[in-house]
Amino acid sequence: MLIHHKLEDISTSPFNMNNGSGVIMLENNSSTNDTFKPPPLPFSEITAIIYTTVFVVGFLGNALVIYVVARYTKMKTVTNLYILNLALADELYILGIPFIGTNSALSYWPFGNFLCKVCMTADGMSQFASTFCLTLMSIDRFLAVVYPVSSARWRRPWVAMIFSGVVWVVSFLLVLPVTLYSNVQEDFNTCNISWPDDHNVWSIAFILYTSVMGFFAPLFVISLCYLLIIFKVKSAGLRAGLTKPRKSERKVTRMVVIIVLVFVLCWLPFFTINIYNLCHTIPENETSAAAYFSLVILTYVNSCANPVLYGFLSENFRQSFKKVLCFYKQKNCTNTNALGTVRTANKVNLPRDPENEPFTSKPAMNGQ
Repeated sequence: MLIHHKLEDISTSPFNMNNGSGVIMLENNSSTNDTFKPPPLPFSEITAIIYTTVFVVGFLGNALVIYVVARYTKMKTVTNLYILNLALADELYILGIPFIGTNSALSYWPFGNFLCKVCMTADGMSQFASTFCLTLMSIDRFLAVVYPVSSARWRRPWVAMIFSGVVWVVSFLLVLPVTLYSNVQEDFNTCNISWPDDHNVWSIAFILYTSVMGFFAPLFVISLCYLLIIFKVKSAGLRAGLTKPRKSERKVTRMVVIIVLVFVLCWLPFFTINIYNLCHTIPENETSAAAYFSLVILTYVNSCANPVLYGFLSENFRQSFKKVLCFYKQKNCTNTNALGTVRTANKVNLPRDPENEPFTSKPAMNGQ
């Protein structure tokens, strides 16, 4: 799997946590049969709170993003369609938390072999899809800034939907090894990848494969896109009378850049430690286990942070979020005020006061 490689065995499962404390189990590189189980963390309650908070915020936040992009026509821009797929990937990733929490609490995998394969596959797919969506968003920004006219016919919503579909297909194909070799291991009753003979070679190859394809290669493409954008902006210089559409493009580009930077900050430590672990043995102790667990949590934090970033950085998302939240609030207030008006009218005939009339949101009535 793309994520949650154990520090020493580098086996890639998020569900191999036998100590019941939410800390990934460490194994020795020299022998895959010698297992080291660090003692439970003294702050297991804190980790449970973190898991719960990240799950609730991430699940509700990404669900809100998915709803507003699917609900409002004006939100169906090229960038927002990629954000929609990014939110779907984040949602899929967040949905793995209850399984990890249950596995950690029980100290074994209780869901059977089929769900083991499903969870491992979904986890890997979501991470590949997230990275590829960010890459497409960066390429789109490059085309919008550097080739605004010639790229117009390719920067259309229907094209974005096709590319998004390709992203999910490619992501599934890339995690096929996970689907094939994931199962519940009898020795520890954990959900993990059981490689064929020569286990260490397969594990190392898979670490490199997922790290390059799922992070470093896309990061190179993303960096190249923004370097070319910087060169283009500098060569053009600051011009007076900058048109409004170009200002809008700059705002979108700024939002995408910040989303990418947060993604890199949350994921780079994880991939770096896994690559480092291929060359150097990380000490097997509670501190290293806790540190690695923190890196895993950081990747989940990224998935719940994205909706917050959209709300802060995009006026359209901010307004759409308000419409959805205020619609239900105003609907409840309208029902309450209407009931109170009827009761009052039955008692005394009072002149109509516009301020006491039930309030109905015009945008909500228009479905905007």
